[in-house]
Amino acid sequence: MTADIGLIGLAVMGQNLALNMADHGFTVAVYNRTASVTDDYLAGAARGATITGSHSLEELVGMLRPPRRVMLMIQAGAAVDSVIGQLLGLLEPGDIIIDGGNSLYTDTIRRTRRLEEAGLEFVGAGISGGEEGARHGPSIMPGGSPQAWPSIQEIFQSIAAKVDDGTPCCDWVGPDGAGHYVKMIHNGIEYGDMQVIAEAYHLLAATGMSHAEMSATFRHWGTGVLDSFLIDITADILATRDEDGSPLVEHILDAAGQKGTGKWTVMAAMELGQPVTLVAEAVFARMVSALKDERAEAAGVLGGPSGRPAADLVEAIGDALYASKIVSYAQGFMLMRAAAGEHGWGLDYGRIASLWREGCIIRARFLDDISAAFRRRADLDNLLLDPFFADAIGGAQAGWRRVVAAAVEAGIPVPAYSSALAFYDSYRSERLPANLIQAQRDYFGAHTYQRVDRPRDQHFHTDWTGHGGDVTAGSHQA
Repeated sequence: MTADIGLIGLAVMGQNLALNMADHGFTVAVYNRTASVTDDYLAGAARGATITGSHSLEELVGMLRPPRRVMLMIQAGAAVDSVIGQLLGLLEPGDIIIDGGNSLYTDTIRRTRRLEEAGLEFVGAGISGGEEGARHGPSIMPGGSPQAWPSIQEIFQSIAAKVDDGTPCCDWVGPDGAGHYVKMIHNGIEYGDMQVIAEAYHLLAATGMSHAEMSATFRHWGTGVLDSFLIDITADILATRDEDGSPLVEHILDAAGQKGTGKWTVMAAMELGQPVTLVAEAVFARMVSALKDERAEAAGVLGGPSGRPAADLVEAIGDALYASKIVSYAQGFMLMRAAAGEHGWGLDYGRIASLWREGCIIRARFLDDISAAFRRRADLDNLLLDPFFADAIGGAQAGWRRVVAAAVEAGIPVPAYSSALAFYDSYRSERLPANLIQAQRDYFGAHTYQRVDRPRDQHFHTDWTGHGGDVTAGSHQA
């Protein structure tokens, strides 16, 4: 059998993607390092499908029609480089290697360069949607060697999720690491979405609302501007009962895990000087949650307010969730714009938002509004400057502020809501106290400052103590 594409790595995602490809008329050759995994898959889930197995990379490559397309669905990091190294001696110029894992975008930039120098083509494809998405239609964000796109476009767009008009949630994102960068931003925003929902749950529970009532509230929110996959599953989770009839969610340990893509987003934001504060707080909130034993001790030592939020706060909590979500996406797109400028990617932000409309974890009605904003103005610097989002956040602002104040008074942590509000207030402020910070830096380190009444390219230093010198900063920075 001559196969259309080879797939390496038969964990659940790899297995489901191969089945998805077979469902759409493609023949898939598969390989897993543990041969028994391949054999069990072919005898089980893949039985009867146009999927054939191999027990070596040489055998896999020999099954593929040129140009050979080999997709890696393996753990990010050294394993990807190892398999690429093995494939280099088996493939020919023009063949394509596709990394479908959650690889760091800088690794994808390096691998694209390495393989192009060897005459091959490389694609880093971000894939979102989990096991269900892989099986029935994920969101796919490919980037890398542009000349590879025509050879993989039909396969990827066939298996991707579709919006109502049939448009696939898959399109070429940009060169080298662009695809994996956009997937990283997706995951960072996902961290933020989950945190703002968790804070709503925390506040609703604190008002005394039952789990059935909270489930109904999320279900109601899902019929409006907050319509999204994560809101829907939250309603399901809150309605689910344990064997004893009690809410299952209350039996789950309150210590969140993470796989690193949120942290990568925050690190990338720091490198490019972009204030992606809500995702950062979402990452830190997971870190604080992991300190379970310390928190249990602190609960018996550290005091705080003992009141509870007002029962009529429900609508305002929805406003806080929506406004914070807007800020989170605005910050995410700010970071993508900065990265595109840094790497020369030329990203289409409206199209990127549409790639997330179905199939992925952050799929939501909200994304149509983002696409529309960039159709209105392709060079939009920030979503908050779009009339739709300016009006939306303006309408939610009173409730948002009320919720943050009520949470502080009740001693309930809302790091996402409060950091989003702080960013909003900072972004809309023509003047901030950074002038004092610049004066301090110049005082202790002669770092200089600019003046509001002089051109921006001029820098000044003051002898603040009367016995300093007319100097500028050297190696010391703060």
